[in-house]
Amino acid sequence: MVFTNPEMLHGGLLPNHARWAPFLMRLRLVVIDEMHVFRGVFGTHLAHVLRRLRRLCEHHGTHPAFVLCSATIGDPATLAQALCGAAVETVTNDTAAKGARTIALLQPPTDPLSGSRFSANSETALLTAALVRADHRVIAFCRGRRATEVVAAEVQRRAPSRAQLVRAYRAGYLADERREIEDALANGDLRAVVTTSALELGVDIGSLDACVINGFPGTIASTWQQIGRVGRNGQPSLAVVVAGDDQLDQWLVRHPRALFERPPERAVINTTNPFIARPHLACAAFERPLGHTDERWWGDDTLADGVRDLVHDGLLAIRRPDRFATPRAMWSGKGVPAPRVGLRSGAGGEVKIRLPDDTLVGTIDATRATNAVHPGAVYLHQGRPYEVRSLDLDARVAVVMPANGDTYTQARSDVAIRVVHTEQRRAVGPAMLHLGEVEVSSQVTGFQRRELATRRVLETTRLDLPATRLRTRSFWLTFDDATIRHARIGEIDLPGALHAAEHAAIGMLPLFTICDRWDVGGVSTALHEDTGAPTVFIYDGYPGGAGIAELGWHAADELFDATHDAIAGCACSAGCPSCIQSPKCGNGNEPLDKAAAVDLLGYILGKHVIDLRDASSRVPAA
Repeated sequence: MVFTNPEMLHGGLLPNHARWAPFLMRLRLVVIDEMHVFRGVFGTHLAHVLRRLRRLCEHHGTHPAFVLCSATIGDPATLAQALCGAAVETVTNDTAAKGARTIALLQPPTDPLSGSRFSANSETALLTAALVRADHRVIAFCRGRRATEVVAAEVQRRAPSRAQLVRAYRAGYLADERREIEDALANGDLRAVVTTSALELGVDIGSLDACVINGFPGTIASTWQQIGRVGRNGQPSLAVVVAGDDQLDQWLVRHPRALFERPPERAVINTTNPFIARPHLACAAFERPLGHTDERWWGDDTLADGVRDLVHDGLLAIRRPDRFATPRAMWSGKGVPAPRVGLRSGAGGEVKIRLPDDTLVGTIDATRATNAVHPGAVYLHQGRPYEVRSLDLDARVAVVMPANGDTYTQARSDVAIRVVHTEQRRAVGPAMLHLGEVEVSSQVTGFQRRELATRRVLETTRLDLPATRLRTRSFWLTFDDATIRHARIGEIDLPGALHAAEHAAIGMLPLFTICDRWDVGGVSTALHEDTGAPTVFIYDGYPGGAGIAELGWHAADELFDATHDAIAGCACSAGCPSCIQSPKCGNGNEPLDKAAAVDLLGYILGKHVIDLRDASSRVPAA
């Protein structure tokens, strides 16, 4: 029996399968736990690794069975079949022991002085600290690295006598640092850990009493996964979901039954993504030359296109073992290809974050580097703020210095999008929905430094960073002149209406597919040169796409209906983070027009138009 992870299988066992031949010849069963983790880019990588494994097992004379397990996934059979590349049987009996569980949804109260709601960060810290002081063992989940560090520091401040028993945990920490925290938590040496989804699964964290979720995790599946981290031994447990101020959180507070009645979302992978398929074909050729019989593992087009491109790049060569044999594609590159293929990111790799003396502080995905560790950015690690002094994209190194903790930074960027190919189109009311391939050009042009306590802009700084290009998948909505006219959208209001609809739709998308709003991007324009019409694009944030655009395309009617309700149901007057503002907007959330967005979406959905300029006025959308 071998316990391993995808990286060891990919980089250790498969390239050295001859040494593992005695094991592979006797391999009968492959078990994959927490199947729902293997989605998007990571899941697509694993699907290729499993095809390589099955191919080599067949070479060594075995055909192992695969068992894939998940407690929180919609349509498990489709995902399992896509991962394994083989037909599956579904077993859905639940025999897990469960104790009494109390689940609460908490809407942060309003500050009587400012009139605005207290932040989800502050309420999470307040509740976690109270549970720690009451001697409960707590896990608090946060949606991002910055929030994790901020909340952990605040819990320590609010529970000073137990501050040393509270730790933060997230991706980007060094391996030794993570293991030390994991051991302390499992052994009961910590009373609380504040974490990202890094501790959502796969790590033994012992017996916990309470779970505090700082903002809806983005999917029903992740919510139940996080709640399931407590009360595992049948003891009573508490789970509190603290509502944040974005669209999904506020929608869930207004529709709490959805948490219990909606099935978990579907997860998607995209095995035809050439940016991921090609490097795995190179690995497969290194392990054993590729031939026409390998079409059953990768399909005709993926195999043929990948081999052609790899031959063109000089990484594969077509050879005949003898003059009567069929041609085979053999590895002709240098060294072993597997170590150069990361499984948990697209094509970008990682950027190392170091102090001037070369001490490694952490790492960040290269695709996020220009936004998160640009020169002047504030970067948080274990609650300690650092200011980025330089970013070298070629060397993949960002140099940081310790800084004060009073401010944070938000990048500004210019984004343009080009339609490469339109594959499908259909009507959504009087609007047209499209699915296809796009190229996104993005350039970080500057950043704002904001006061942490008030979010007030202290200064704006310009940057001149290189543009990045992303070839990916997208779905987009176009509107003709008659639709804009009948929806009563004036020319001056149109950019704000489209931009607001784009933000809100991206915020609601995780309700329909397992993804995070940071996994997708959006562009809206009053006149796009390729479509010739007002257009809202929502695109997959990974090279080649991870399958998110396809699910968005299929769920678009429900998506835009929920988007309309989220905007129209928000109590604010002109737009806020709970409806149309986005924390990742590169344009500083300008322009945005809440009322016009409600009118536009309401018209295409055939709803009554709610005139937010005059709440007493309601007219049919026709």
